[in-house]
Amino acid sequence: GGVPVAALVASALGVPLDVLVVRKIGVPWQPELALGAVGERDVVVLNDGVVSASGVAPDELDALIRKASHEVEDIVAELRPAGGPSEVAGRTVIVVDDGVATGATARAAASVLRRSGSGPVILATPVAAPSICASLRTCFDEVICLQMTLRFGSVGRHYEQFEQVSIAQVRRLLDGSPP
Repeated sequence: GGVPVAALVASALGVPLDVLVVRKIGVPWQPELALGAVGERDVVVLNDGVVSASGVAPDELDALIRKASHEVEDIVAELRPAGGPSEVAGRTVIVVDDGVATGATARAAASVLRRSGSGPVILATPVAAPSICASLRTCFDEVICLQMTLRFGSVGRHYEQFEQVSIAQVRRLLDGSPP
């Protein structure tokens, strides 16, 4: 969902655009609430408080993690059939998301980049809750959030139009088409 926003940021800054694939692990009966997230390089990040409060059994959580990990692998295969992501070792990387609700996918992205040997990692997002932005300062070198709102709700409620972004749309943006 962050790729259209990232395409605008990359264009404005004159920097290359690439995608880092992470996937939220939603609570089964409330999928927008993140138990955690998984990412490339076998990264798994859990929101311990949500996991505990949800009562999701450990074997069910393991199954959700496996399913999300397979989805990450499938998306990576579709977006990068011929090779891996851009080389980030030692480079400053800006992670752009369309909004940050629990921070799970952002933390997963930071973990993937740290495992890849990146230089400073910056998070840029249009909207998030102040407490989430503060907590993300522990895994990002800088957090830039244009609008912090106490009554956050969901990312989609901060947009006039908020549809799922298709793989085809992501491919077009990665190929340089305008957002």
